[in-house]
Amino acid sequence: MNRFMDRAKELLAETFAMDAHFDLAMDMDDRRERGDRRVWSARHAWPIKTGGWNCVVSSLFIHSWQLPEMGLRKALDQISALFSEAEEQPEEIALCTSIKEADNANAAGKTGILISFEGLDPLGNDPALLSVFYRLGVRAAGVAWSRRNYAADGCSFSPLKEGRKGGLTAFGVSVIEEAERLGMILDISHLNDEGVWDLAKFTKKPFIASHSNCRALVPVKRNLTDEQIKLVASRGGVIGMNGCSAFVSGKKGEGIGPADLALHIDHIVKLAGDDHVGLGLDCCDGFANFYEGPLSVETYDSIKGHSHLPDLVAVLLEKGYSDDSVKKIVGGNFRRVYEEVIG
Repeated sequence: MNRFMDRAKELLAETFAMDAHFDLAMDMDDRRERGDRRVWSARHAWPIKTGGWNCVVSSLFIHSWQLPEMGLRKALDQISALFSEAEEQPEEIALCTSIKEADNANAAGKTGILISFEGLDPLGNDPALLSVFYRLGVRAAGVAWSRRNYAADGCSFSPLKEGRKGGLTAFGVSVIEEAERLGMILDISHLNDEGVWDLAKFTKKPFIASHSNCRALVPVKRNLTDEQIKLVASRGGVIGMNGCSAFVSGKKGEGIGPADLALHIDHIVKLAGDDHVGLGLDCCDGFANFYEGPLSVETYDSIKGHSHLPDLVAVLLEKGYSDDSVKKIVGGNFRRVYEEVIG
């Protein structure tokens, strides 16, 4: 494995690595509310740089207990935290609204950060707010988290006692059409099955699943069916591999690793080719233990934080993936879609 690890590090040094889903803004905002500053340098700079990442997509995640009254406020607080962090550490990070800006940030030795909704809850039922968030830098939109909002129904993590499910609402259709017009990437991770097919019907551009795995391997609703994987690929989109053990393996507890996650990559490549798989690791870099209550979930990351990206790349190389395929998977595919949709 050592020779594969050595080559993995070399390969990451010469390619564009992009994580399509990271709860960075939530962590920054929560810690800044408790008095911390320069959270990026203290918590995230080392694992991101050590892992060889060039760009991360920071989600705007709103806890269920903050809804409905605080949804808009918390999304704005999280964006404010990102702006404050960038102002405090201008030599470290840059907020970006395009891949070109991320490239410019990398050339200056910085990590590029893009912003995405993880659910359209902050809009409430006000479509005019979408363009406001666009002006603030949001360039991707997960339609729903794993709950119902005004736009759509999310998929639950486990079976619930509930009534009839729905797909996109009339409000949801109008919002996704406006998002496409503005130049925002649409994201089906956390959207329920009915909503996935609705979104495909009412959109024209490529869309993504920023952090979802394969239901054929782990049968949970958060993962995509083979038909959904083929659907995303047919539209030129990308599925980002989620590192959380609940979506990677049926194993319980420790012992899950990058080889388990690589099986999901294998499955998508066999179904749709290597142009349609990427990384949206949902990594916590150790900050999950900082949270208690609603966010507490018993899970073990198959990738032990962002610094361990070379571990996954080494596994792929050992399995026979070419350098070109690896470059696509670690960032090239998401780069392609982001360039096409947002510029």
